[in-house]
Amino acid sequence: MSNKSLNSEPSSITVRGRQIRLRTIGMLLLAALAIWFIAANTASTSIHLWVPTVTLPLWLVLAVTLLVGAALGWLASRRRTKGR
Repeated sequence: MSNKSLNSEPSSITVRGRQIRLRTIGMLLLAALAIWFIAANTASTSIHLWVPTVTLPLWLVLAVTLLVGAALGWLASRRRTKGR
């Protein structure tokens, strides 16, 4: 038996006459929160890279971490959809 709902269309709402998926709104909200969090953390921090230690602004470290995480998530989702 399948757990799929009878309605196979994704959840969406209408904004100014356009259908927008709830998933898109959630992603935009998360992106805005991430940008706000990165912008709020401007102090410098020391990063230990096995041997060398570098001092960078924390916003740069957070931005790079966000981009690497997004790239890994994208690659993982591509691999999952390719296997189907």
